[in-house]
Amino acid sequence: MIVGIPREVPLGRGMEERRVGLSPAGVAELVEQAAKVLVEREAGAGAHFSNTAYERAGAQIVLSHEEVFRRADLICKVGRVSDEEASFLKDGQILAGFLHLITTSKLLLKNLLDKKITSIAYELIEEPDGRLPVLNPTSEIAGKMVPQLAGRLLERGRGTLLGGIPGIPPADVVILGGGTLGYHAARALRGVGATVYILEKRSRRLAELDKYFNGGVVTALATRANIEKYVRFADVMVGAVLESGARSPVLVTREMVRSMEPGSVILDFSIDHGGCVETSRLTPSEDHVYLEEGVWHFCMPNASSLVARTATHALTNAALPYLKNIVAHGLAESLRAMPDLAHGACTHAGAVTQTHLAREHAFEYQSLERLL
Repeated sequence: MIVGIPREVPLGRGMEERRVGLSPAGVAELVEQAAKVLVEREAGAGAHFSNTAYERAGAQIVLSHEEVFRRADLICKVGRVSDEEASFLKDGQILAGFLHLITTSKLLLKNLLDKKITSIAYELIEEPDGRLPVLNPTSEIAGKMVPQLAGRLLERGRGTLLGGIPGIPPADVVILGGGTLGYHAARALRGVGATVYILEKRSRRLAELDKYFNGGVVTALATRANIEKYVRFADVMVGAVLESGARSPVLVTREMVRSMEPGSVILDFSIDHGGCVETSRLTPSEDHVYLEEGVWHFCMPNASSLVARTATHALTNAALPYLKNIVAHGLAESLRAMPDLAHGACTHAGAVTQTHLAREHAFEYQSLERLL
């Protein structure tokens, strides 16, 4: 099998992607499985992986972006393909990455269907216990970045120190969503001394979080009334809402944002699924920051790209078992033998195999089991 690792191209002006689909160490693992790996020249530059490092791992460096797509059987990306890249895809190819097809155009999705592309969305690979093994490391990274992102924006806005000092209280940080990102954000924020509140819709998860933090964070059910109450006094509001396979619900309205103190901060990490705040939007700029309703917003869909080397290592570690299985046993056998991998399949054999995706773009849904 030929595996292709292209250089990531921005999906829009100011939306640079520094991560790469596999590290040199990951390439070496696939080469051991007898795969031929093509790496586009300078594909790893943003994460400080040199062409030489890939060559030492057994990869062949190719000069053309298009050549990687035209020659490979399996394309390993980070983000979804652009319209131009979709035109390079060949019939029956396998495409893997954080694809987020729920928010893409219907035209791009139709292109994948017409070419009978099997698209594997890393964010949808799910184990039987509900764990998202490829997405979770990326969410952990984003969560751990919250104090440094929020701290710098508070400097720009309210001039508040996250952890406070004796006699001056710390910042109030409200986290909407108690999953992987929310949990690690809370841990990191507690480490710098912020006062943390977690709003979560699952009562059982609230009990788990209370136990984890031994009462060190305030937990509350994510009802509309509670969201209104807590957002109003938040110095920082962190959107960490995930509805697997679907668009994020808008839980924080413009009126709620307007009720926040001027210079407060919103970090909406749900933006790659559409955002959970009504005033959130993609902002192609150097820092992905803008001011609306007097509140600073950070809405970067690939925030872990800011620490591209760490994020690429994490992605490689998480995705490699699935990629190795595909290389060793073929796509069909891997999808049959690995239900968690099959859960991440969005398109196969010209059909949409995710119910939310089919509904969003008005395509007919077909079960992957029947297609296999």
